Amino acid sequence: MTDHEYHELVDAVMLTLEEQIEESEVDLDFESAAGILEIIFPNQTKIILNKQTPLHQIWVATKFNGHHFELRDGVWIDNRSGAEFWQFMSEASSRQADATIKWVAN
Repeated sequence: MTDHEYHELVDAVMLTLEEQIEESEVDLDFESAAGILEIIFPNQTKIILNKQTPLHQIWVATKFNGHHFELRDGVWIDNRSGAEFWQFMSEASSRQADATIKWVAN
């Protein structure tokens, strides 16, 4: 994958999250700049996603730990746990918000 393809894919992931934050029934907020997306929860904790262009990864830091996702056969997979990105984000966000949050790929 080229850097250009990587940026297009990750930008689409982050835009999808931003759109779903706006539509969420949970009072979420976000800040986005320079390849970093911060999802802010009602309890003021955050999940931070950032681009890791040299590695073609998405790094995700939650209140509990950090994860590195890489594209495998068209699916973003955590290279440590094997978790799929959207399922992981749903579980991590629900745990952090103490409310059900469901993220879906568009």
